[in-house]
Amino acid sequence: FEWWSFEILTLLAGLLPNPQLETSVLSVCLNTTTLHYFIPYAVGASASTRVSNELGAGNPKTAKGAVRVVVIIGIAEAIIVSTFFLCFRNILGYAYSNDEQVVNYIAKMVPLLCVSVSADSLIGALSGIARGGGFQEMGAYVNLGAYYIVGIPLGLLLGFHLKLNAKGLWMGT
Repeated sequence: FEWWSFEILTLLAGLLPNPQLETSVLSVCLNTTTLHYFIPYAVGASASTRVSNELGAGNPKTAKGAVRVVVIIGIAEAIIVSTFFLCFRNILGYAYSNDEQVVNYIAKMVPLLCVSVSADSLIGALSGIARGGGFQEMGAYVNLGAYYIVGIPLGLLLGFHLKLNAKGLWMGT
C-alpha cells in the first residue's frame, strides 16, 4: 500500500514550484527510508515468527515477552539511525547528488526523515507482531487508511495549500 502513496506524492511534487529540486529531494528521502526499512522489516519478520510460534505453543507470557523485546529493539534502532542521520545531515545528500541546492535541502529535511525512520522502525516491529498474532487484515486496513485517507490528503494540504512544498508532501507520508 505505502509504496504507491510515495510514488503519488513524488509525481505530485512535479507540480510544485521548482519541480526538479522538489522531486529530487523527495526521491532521496524515499530512497533513504526504503533502504532503512530493510532493518525494521527484518525485525518484524523475526517478531512474526517468534510471536506466532509462542502463541501456537500456548505460551502467551513468552509471546508477550517477545513483544517487549521487539519494541525495545525497534526503539533502539530508531534512535541509532536517527542519531546517525542527524550527525551526518550536512553530507547525507552527497550520497545522491553533487548539486548544492539538493544537498542543502536534504539537510533541512533530515529532521523529518528522522521522524519517518522512527515511525518505520516501530511500524516494522509492530506489523510483525500483528502478523504473528493473526491480525494481518487489521494491519492492512490501518495501512490503507493511514496512507490514502490521511497521508496523501494531508500531504496535499501541507505541500500545496500551506506552501511547504516537498516538506509538506513528506509530512503527509
